Amino acid sequence: MEVQQELFEKMVLASQKTEWGIKYNFSSIKTYEDFQKYVPIQEYPDIQPYVDRLIQGEQNILWPTETKWFAKSSGTTSSRSKLIPVTKESLEDCHYKGGKDLLALYYENFPNAKLYAGKHLVIGGSTQVNQLHTDSYFGDLSAIIVKNLPWWAEIRRTPSKEIALMSEWESKIEKMALSTIDEDVCIIVGVPSWTLVLATKILEITGKSNLKEVWPNLELFMHGGVNFEPYRKQFEKLIPDPSMHYVETYNASEGFFGIQDKMNSNELLLMLDYGIYYEFIPMSSYDGVNSKEIINLSEVEIGVNYAIVISTNAGLWRYIIGDTVQFTSVKPFRFKITGRTRSFINTFGEELIVENADRAITYACLKTDAEIKEYTAGPVFMSDSEHGAHEWLIEFHKAPADFNRFGFLLDEHLREINSDYDAKRYNNLILDPPIIQKIAVGIFDQWLRNKGKLGGQNKVPRLSNNRKIIDEIQHVIFMEKQTLQK
Repeated sequence: MEVQQELFEKMVLASQKTEWGIKYNFSSIKTYEDFQKYVPIQEYPDIQPYVDRLIQGEQNILWPTETKWFAKSSGTTSSRSKLIPVTKESLEDCHYKGGKDLLALYYENFPNAKLYAGKHLVIGGSTQVNQLHTDSYFGDLSAIIVKNLPWWAEIRRTPSKEIALMSEWESKIEKMALSTIDEDVCIIVGVPSWTLVLATKILEITGKSNLKEVWPNLELFMHGGVNFEPYRKQFEKLIPDPSMHYVETYNASEGFFGIQDKMNSNELLLMLDYGIYYEFIPMSSYDGVNSKEIINLSEVEIGVNYAIVISTNAGLWRYIIGDTVQFTSVKPFRFKITGRTRSFINTFGEELIVENADRAITYACLKTDAEIKEYTAGPVFMSDSEHGAHEWLIEFHKAPADFNRFGFLLDEHLREINSDYDAKRYNNLILDPPIIQKIAVGIFDQWLRNKGKLGGQNKVPRLSNNRKIIDEIQHVIFMEKQTLQK
C-alpha cells in the first residue's frame, strides 16, 4: 500500500499543470478521499475528445510528457475502435518493466533456463502511421511494443520488424512461418488462438509432427488475452514435452497488470509499481460511471468480483477498463481474471461470467476428448410458449464424438460452479438446456474479417447479454452456405 500511495502522490503532482489536472483541481488533491471527491470515474467516451486532440498533436492534456503513440483496443463489440494513449513512461515503466519482471520471475523458478541462448518469437499485431500527425502512429499494443523495443529485447526477437508489423494476417502467417522455421526458438509470445494458427502452418510447411521437432530448445510460451485452459490440450499435443512451461500475463492496451509468478498456480501477481494506481468497483453494485461504491486496494476482499478502475502514467484517470477480477490473496495481492463488465449473460438472472464459461467448456472438452478453436454464447429469449436458453456457437479443432454428451457435461458443470445458473435451470423452469451449434472452421475469422478486426490482439467475445454477435455470426454462416450453393 505504501508503493501505491507513493505512486499516487507522484502521478497527481506530475500532472497538476496539465489541462486535466487544472480542470479537476489536482493541486488540491492530498489524499485518496480528495481524489474521489474531485475526479469523476471515466469510460472511453468521456476521454475520447481529449484523445482526439492528442492525435492531432496537442500536448500536456492528460499527461505532462509527449504522447504520440496510440494503442488500438482489441475490443470487438464496438463499431469504432478505441485508441488508448501510450507514453514513454508507460512503455518503459510498465510494459517493458513487465517483460523484465516476467523473465526474472521465470529464472527464479527455473535457474537453469537458457532463454537467451536462442530466439524469441513474438506474434504481434500491426501498426500504421497516423496521417493526422506524422510524428505519431497507432496500432495494436503489441506492434507499438515491437516498434520501440529496447536493445536487450530486440537482439533476440524474431521475425524481422517488416514481417512482424504486417497488417494482412493471412500472408503474414505464411511469412512468419517461413522466416522462423530455421531459427533456434526458445520462447513464443502471443495470443493462444493465433499461435495455434502459426504452429499449424509451420508443421504443414516442415512436415514435422510437433513443434519440438522444429525447435528442440523451445521451453516457454508467454501468453495472455484469453483464458489458456481451453487451449492447453492442443498445446500439449503440439509441444509434447513435460519440460515445456506456460506463463500467463495480463497485459492490455491500458497497462501491464499481472504476471503468473508461480508455475503451479494460475493466479496472477498484481504488479504495484508499474505507474498504475488501482481502484475497484464491486460488481454487485456496478453501474458504470455512475457507480457509487469505489474502493482502493486497501479495502479489497478475497472472492469478491470487482471491475477494475485505473489511473496511469499514460494519462488515464479513474478509467474503467472493462475487465473484472477476483482476489485469491491479499498478502501478496494475487488475483484471477473473471471476465468483462459487459461480457456476461444475465438475461434471466443467471449471472454467467466468462470464467464460468471457460471452466465448463474446458471440462466438457476434457471429458469428451474434444478441442476447441473459438466459441461465443448468448441468450435465446423467452417467448409465450418457450423457455429461455443459452446458444453456444463453437468452432472445434477436434469435435466430440457425442454432441449430446458434450452439451450435457457443459450444462452440468455450469450448474456445479454457478448457483444462480443452477437455480434458473432447475426443472427447466426458466432456462432450457444449452443449445450447442458446431460451426465450420473459419467462420469466426470471417466474422472478424468483416469487421476489419482479423488478427493481432482482436478476440471473439466469449459471452454477450444480447443476440447481436450470435445473429451476426449466423448471418456469416448463411452467406457462406449461399456461396457454396452457387
